[in-house]
Amino acid sequence: MVDRPGKTSCIAACLFVLSVMACNNSRQTDIKPPLSQSDSLIPLPVADRNNNSVLLDKSPMDVVYFPAEYPKLKMMGALNTPPLFRVFYSRPQRNGRIIFGSLVKYGEPWRLGANEATEIEFFSDVRIQEVKVPKGRYIMYCIPQPDEWTIVLNSDLYSWGLKFDKEKDIFKFTLPVMHENASIEAFTIEPQPGKDGANLWIGWDHSKVALPVSINR
Repeated sequence: MVDRPGKTSCIAACLFVLSVMACNNSRQTDIKPPLSQSDSLIPLPVADRNNNSVLLDKSPMDVVYFPAEYPKLKMMGALNTPPLFRVFYSRPQRNGRIIFGSLVKYGEPWRLGANEATEIEFFSDVRIQEVKVPKGRYIMYCIPQPDEWTIVLNSDLYSWGLKFDKEKDIFKFTLPVMHENASIEAFTIEPQPGKDGANLWIGWDHSKVALPVSINR
């Protein structure tokens, strides 16, 4: 049987339309929605690109305790008393930049990290440079100079960056700067055992200070 010309043309037209639709569907399947990002975010791994609610921050938040690894020690039954303190802070990277005197201005307040205000919590009364600091939570920020940093404790909690009430500054401590030959790539706050308590080391690039925190007796 021989197909009529009109019927052949109709079949060809239908096949063409189906081919175009299949091609379009393939393209739409491959297209991923754009991710909403800001300067504080980095691209997702390819495997996560279908999850727009998960964005990786350039300055991840960290928490440190004294004694170090306190939650693990408590879980294992090695400690049954509260920690001396803990610190929540975000950790920006140096990435080849000049930090102090450039990215972080001398003589101006600095949040000691990135993103939310850095926060320290004391689980009992402590002493810092012979000053009694009551148990509680404080914002902690810094006013850096080339050879000394002023560490400030402030009571205006739940703040972002330096957007807090400076009228609520409570304590200020001046610390000498130690200049390191080796560069500290990621901003770091780390407690180490000290006399009757801990030295809270704070450092980035080639500079660091130590805040002495002792048990109030």
